[in-house]
Amino acid sequence: MHNSLLAGALLGLVGGLVGVVVVARDLPFAVHGISELSFAGAAAALLVGADVVLGSVAGSILAALLLGVLGVRARDRNSAIGVLMPFGLGLGVLFLALYPGRSANKFGLLTGQVAAVADVQLQWLAGIAAVVLAALALLWRPLLFASLDPEVAAARGVPVRALAPVFMVLLGLTVAMSVQVVGALLVLALLVTPAAAAVRVSASPVLVPVLSVVFALVAVLGGTLLSLGSSVPISPYVTTVSFATYLVCRGIGALRGRPRSRRAAPAPA
Repeated sequence: MHNSLLAGALLGLVGGLVGVVVVARDLPFAVHGISELSFAGAAAALLVGADVVLGSVAGSILAALLLGVLGVRARDRNSAIGVLMPFGLGLGVLFLALYPGRSANKFGLLTGQVAAVADVQLQWLAGIAAVVLAALALLWRPLLFASLDPEVAAARGVPVRALAPVFMVLLGLTVAMSVQVVGALLVLALLVTPAAAAVRVSASPVLVPVLSVVFALVAVLGGTLLSLGSSVPISPYVTTVSFATYLVCRGIGALRGRPRSRRAAPAPA
């Protein structure tokens, strides 16, 4: 479990930060689209005997670049994702059908295999996490500014157009990490749900990333520990903890907003 906990901690840290920008840019659908081609790349690597993490990274980056080329506006981007998702999923299923090895390896690409993270995979994940974190440290303020208000950011000299494809590549790398831990089908639980929960309880540009990382770490590490001694895979625990966190934060946000809305309501005539 040592490698599993380290992999989960890396993903919680990176996924929590990237998820804040994903939510700000309204890109949850893009996360799922990238995960499908990441799954196809990992399945292709499994079929030919190559490194699965490398295949997943290649598929994710290819998807991110295609989305950056095919769709700039939200409508064009969503259409491109809708085209790429079934194509990537179909390729992945084809590669897995041709793979003659253990069925556990096939199932792990879809629902995660954090309990079987080898030393080589952990090294790959650590390297990817270091690249993404370094890029976020350099680009965080202009990236978040361009995500929240692109028109004002462009007027103040922020390279909004250049930041978009750069972030898509960072998102692709993070999705590749997530596929190794929770699988292609459940990647949203760590790249969207924690950040969506954080914005329900705070609007602070400092507190939201902190809460998102905490929620992601609680989900992946808590789910991993809860699964010990159980025959059920880790992924359902991770997704359940993540969803429960979101429900609690949504309830807190609703309770906070209700008194304010009542005070703001005009008095009856």
